[in-house]
Amino acid sequence: MSEKNISELRKKRKMHSDLLEVAIVLAFIFLIISIYVPRAIWDEEEYFENQSRFHMENMYDVQNFYNSLLEEYNPDGLWVMKVVNSVRDSLTGDSTYLGEQPITLNGKSFTVNVPKGFDVDFDTTFGFPMTRRDTIMDTTMTIVMFSEDLSRNDTIYIQKKRLDHFQADSNFVALLEEVGSERVEVVSYYDSYMPDSSMYFCPVTEKPYLFSIKDEGNIIRVDSPIEETIVRNRYAIFAFKAGNHGFIDDGSKSWDR
Repeated sequence: MSEKNISELRKKRKMHSDLLEVAIVLAFIFLIISIYVPRAIWDEEEYFENQSRFHMENMYDVQNFYNSLLEEYNPDGLWVMKVVNSVRDSLTGDSTYLGEQPITLNGKSFTVNVPKGFDVDFDTTFGFPMTRRDTIMDTTMTIVMFSEDLSRNDTIYIQKKRLDHFQADSNFVALLEEVGSERVEVVSYYDSYMPDSSMYFCPVTEKPYLFSIKDEGNIIRVDSPIEETIVRNRYAIFAFKAGNHGFIDDGSKSWDR
């Protein structure tokens, strides 16, 4: 075999080797995409499903607050939200805004009956339970008081903020010591939010949720507006899919069954 043929053979082998390496790299990239892209799409589908159901829960709760004010449900979710939020705002400015109260919204005047505890129920319903750790600085005072029961002086320990009260007592004898201390206290609270108009719409279709009033106006139902499975292409060979996200009927959630 001539040197020319040997050289060409080597070139072909090198080219085949290079092509094989490229093919291996591409196969590896495709493998990574096949593993991670579907996972990302599933996470996206789950996110929108959870978000949509969260919106439905909020709209159902808003309807119930509206019902507590006007003893009726209303299929206009945006109007219901405006009324409920307006009452909550009024309670923020005036804690005595209770009982029958006149209200004017969008040129409409009507009367709402605000129950006691409306603000607390609102903040706990539309809020996320949270905890925090607060560092509390305390000062303990050691004082001597004359005890009439014991007929002698008695040493007691009190908080500094109560010192004036004891010093005003005729049985107060003396202040012996003042000691500072520090303690950590776990405080539970709600990170509250106001329902807004975005919750009136499905995050996938951007269509409003469907409200139906049943049982002579005593029951409200909230439905997802998705009628058929929505398919959206992702990266040419993958697809995002969203089916109907369920409903809430008289407090019963379809996804809890």
